[in-house]
Amino acid sequence: MTGSSKPVQARIEAERAREKVMASAQALQLRLSPKVLARDAWQGTKSKGADLVEDAVDAVKARPYAAGGIAAAIALFLAREPLIDLASKIAGGVSGKKEAKRPRKRSTKQATTE
Repeated sequence: MTGSSKPVQARIEAERAREKVMASAQALQLRLSPKVLARDAWQGTKSKGADLVEDAVDAVKARPYAAGGIAAAIALFLAREPLIDLASKIAGGVSGKKEAKRPRKRSTKQATTE
């Protein structure tokens, strides 16, 4: 009887090993699904972003004048063209000089119709 029980035990062990491999493959497939990967990436991004914001708030609390100066410099850089236009208008108004209006040149169509 011992001779016939070895193949049966081998089949049972093979079936257990097969079930174990299949369970591992299914778990791996679930972990590597696009939905799970995207969710994990989003969670990591959110936590990293929250950490960065906390660090920024702490830095601003530690040095409020420096943070205000940096914010003002960025605002001036972004609004440089409108500020330059405004400054030139103000400077033109203060100097008292007004630009003389130049007569417009007539186009060739207007000249021929008159």
